[in-house]
Amino acid sequence: MRKFFGTDGIRGQANTYPMTAEMALKVGMAAGLAFKNGGHRHRVVIGKDTRLSGYMIEYALVAGFTSVGMDVFLLGPMPTPSVAMLTRSLRADLGVMISASHNPFQDNGIKFFGPDGFKLSDDIEQTIESLAESDLTSRLAGTRDLGRAKRIDGAQQRYIEFAKRTLPRQMSLEGLRVVIDCANGAAYKVAPEALWELGADVISMGVTPDGYNINKDCGSTSPEALSRKVHEVRADIGIALDGDADRVIIVDENGTVVDGDQLMAVVAQSWQASDRLAGEGIVATVMSNLGLERYLDSLGLNLARTKVGDRYVVEHMRANGYNIGGEQSGHIVLSDFATTGDGLIAALQVLACVKDQDKPVSEVCRRFDPVPQILKNVRYSGGQPLEQDLVKSAIQDGEDRLGTSGRLVIRASGTEPLIRVMAEGDDAELVKQVVNDIAGVVASAAA
Repeated sequence: MRKFFGTDGIRGQANTYPMTAEMALKVGMAAGLAFKNGGHRHRVVIGKDTRLSGYMIEYALVAGFTSVGMDVFLLGPMPTPSVAMLTRSLRADLGVMISASHNPFQDNGIKFFGPDGFKLSDDIEQTIESLAESDLTSRLAGTRDLGRAKRIDGAQQRYIEFAKRTLPRQMSLEGLRVVIDCANGAAYKVAPEALWELGADVISMGVTPDGYNINKDCGSTSPEALSRKVHEVRADIGIALDGDADRVIIVDENGTVVDGDQLMAVVAQSWQASDRLAGEGIVATVMSNLGLERYLDSLGLNLARTKVGDRYVVEHMRANGYNIGGEQSGHIVLSDFATTGDGLIAALQVLACVKDQDKPVSEVCRRFDPVPQILKNVRYSGGQPLEQDLVKSAIQDGEDRLGTSGRLVIRASGTEPLIRVMAEGDDAELVKQVVNDIAGVVASAAA
C-alpha cells in the first residue's frame, strides 16, 4: 500500500505531513534517483500553480533534485498539461507539477510525469515512497556532480503555440465573445492569450492571483460568477478552468453550466463524424452519468468505465486504443494532442465544434438529457467507515432499491478525507432517498 501517494500524486495541507518542505526534499531526492539512468546529465522540469506554499515546496524539491545530480528547469506558474508537454519537448527525464488542482489554497500537492509525459504508475510511485523513507546519504552526488537550476524563458509562449496547433491552421475564433475564468490559477496568463491569438473577443476573470485566492469562488468548481459574467457581457460562451488548468467546465450563452460528460459527448460525436475517433467509443469513470452511456450507445459507440482518477482513464485509453477519455468533473484527455487532461485544449475542441456547426453553444453542447444523479460527501477523520457492517448493509439495500434502472457508487476520495456517495437513476425521488439514507449511515459510522 502506498502511504502518501493518492489518486493524483501527493496532496495535503501545506506545511503539514506529507506536504512539508522536509518531505518535498526527500521526495525530490527519491524521484531523482528513481529516474537517473545512465551517465548523461539528467533533467527535471518543475511547474507550479499560484498557491503561496508553492515557493516553499518548489525550492525544497530543487534542493532534493540537485543534491542527487539532476539539473532543474523551472517554469513558474504553468498549467499541469504544459508540464507534461514540456517534459517531452525539453527531453527531460522527469516532470513535476506543484499543485492541489481544484482544492483551496491551504492545500498543495506534487504530481509527477515520466519522460514520455504520462503520469507515473503505482509501481513507480511505490518505489519513490520506499526511497524517500530510506537513508539516501550514501547516494548523494559528489560536490562536482551537483545539479544546477535555472528558469526557462519562453515556456508560456511554447505552450500557447502548442495549444493553438491543436486546431486546423485555417480555424479562427473571430466573431466569438468568450469569457475565460482562470480560477486565479496556473493558466491565468496563457489561456486568455491563446484565445486572443486565435481571434476571439476575450473577457478574462480569475487572472489576479495573490497566493490565497486560487479556486476561491471562481473556476470550474464555482462557475456561478462565470455564469453571471456571460449574461452581463452577452458572451457566446464561458470557459472555466480549475487551479492547475487540467479540467474545464463550459457555460453556454444562457449561463447554463455544461459538465465534462456533455463535452466528451460533443467531441466524440464530432470526431466520429470526421473519422477521427479511435477505440469505437470513449473512456470515462464510474462517476459519469448514465445518460452519457445511453447517448453513446445511440451512436453505436461504447463507454468504457474505470475507477475515479484521470490517471486510470489514461491507462485504459493507452491499453485499448482510445483517443478520448475523461471525467464528469471536466478532466478531458484527448490523446491525439496530450498525455493528460488539458482544460484549454478541450475547450478549443468545443469551440471548433461551435464554429463548424454555427449554432449557439446551448444547442451544440446539449447532447443528452442527464439521468437524475445526486452526490453527497461525508467527511471523516479516520478509520474505515465503509468496512462497517451497518454501512455495507445500507449500501446493499440501496443497490436493491435502485435495481436495473440506476447505479450506486460509494468510494473514499483519494485527495480529501471524504466518503463520496453517488446514486443515479430514472426515478429522481428514489435516487434522493437512497443517497440520503446511505449518507446518514456513513455519517454515523464516521462519527
